[in-house]
Amino acid sequence: MKDVGRRGRAAASRMLDRIVKSGHMIVVALLSTLGLFCAAGLSGAAAQGDFYSAAGVDLAALRPGALIRSQAIWWAPNGTRAYRVLYRSSGLRDEPIAVSGVVIVPDGPAPAGGRKIVAWAHPTTGVVSRCAPSLARVLFRSIQGLDIMARRGYAVAATDYPGLGTAGPHPYLVGESEGRAVLDSVRAARQVPGVGDGRAFAVWGHSQGGQAALFTGLLARSYAPDLDLVGVSAAAPATELGTLMSDDMGTPGGDNLTAMTLWAWAKVFGAPMDKVVTPQAVPVIDRLAGMCIERFFDVFARRGPSRQLARSFLSVDDLPELQPWRSLMEESTPGPLPAGMPVFLAQGTTDNIVDPKVTSAYMEQLCRAGSPVRMQWLPGVGHAFAARDGAPAAMRWIADRFAGAPAPSDCGRP
Repeated sequence: MKDVGRRGRAAASRMLDRIVKSGHMIVVALLSTLGLFCAAGLSGAAAQGDFYSAAGVDLAALRPGALIRSQAIWWAPNGTRAYRVLYRSSGLRDEPIAVSGVVIVPDGPAPAGGRKIVAWAHPTTGVVSRCAPSLARVLFRSIQGLDIMARRGYAVAATDYPGLGTAGPHPYLVGESEGRAVLDSVRAARQVPGVGDGRAFAVWGHSQGGQAALFTGLLARSYAPDLDLVGVSAAAPATELGTLMSDDMGTPGGDNLTAMTLWAWAKVFGAPMDKVVTPQAVPVIDRLAGMCIERFFDVFARRGPSRQLARSFLSVDDLPELQPWRSLMEESTPGPLPAGMPVFLAQGTTDNIVDPKVTSAYMEQLCRAGSPVRMQWLPGVGHAFAARDGAPAAMRWIADRFAGAPAPSDCGRP
């Protein structure tokens, strides 16, 4: 029965792919405009239940990355086993918190020395608890390059980030929160059967997850010296947040991104959202904050509220320059990584959410700081498909990092 179910889901997914390719490009355009990657396929959020609760667990007695519990996922891709996991991590005030995610492991025992691990950092799926990727039926299709990683024998650690799955609020686009969750997901993965205790890992992320990947690189040596980060790879990463919000303002994707950021930061930091948005926009923002982004249908559902934002939204013209928003954006704008850290960047040339010029400028920062950077430009690719189209090259690059090959660099090339 398991194989029959998989074949049925695969057939439905192929049908949706054909629909998109045959002319329903409004869906693709809207996805790209929103800057939110939705995996093609039919899905439905699984019931959260008690799995995501750490009630009764003495988190302070656990080390960061300690596995609290795991649960097998029956629809794992062929040739793999998958587990929903709950693990201990650290909050923004260094308090112990529980974070959820998924670990995917190729069939068979761990090799001598343990498996190599790739940490997947997901793009925007929402800002409330029920929007966790680990709850979505489309989970495995949304992890870009998963089939390649499984064939290479890598384990994949896919965090939900704090406040997704577990109790919120989710610190949306808060780099330190994301980076800690990624690093602790790797620690937790090493406790899952079939992974082993290897130290080597790479990180791969898209959009919000690209920001998470870069902060993983910034935090790895201080927060997780027990792990060995061999390289950081990111597709269309959110880097300069002030520029990102300024450039995207007035577009459906930009308004959605700004609305979710304002809502989340008001909850997490107590930033005064009511001082920068119009009163009539507040209920619209609240409505958008409660909506998850998993499927094509979810994007369509956001169109009505998004149009309302376009009519009446911000009450200020210079949000990125106002406090506390300016400081919060600066704190979550990644700087250069430690000298010598290999980096892979993928960027679509027609991305209207993350300006290619911004990614190019960040690459130059990395180069000046001494990182060897491989830059893959994706001609004609928008934001939604940067990770999908960049995954094959990213996986080859990661394989070379695991093999200890010298890191290539495009620094200094025209």
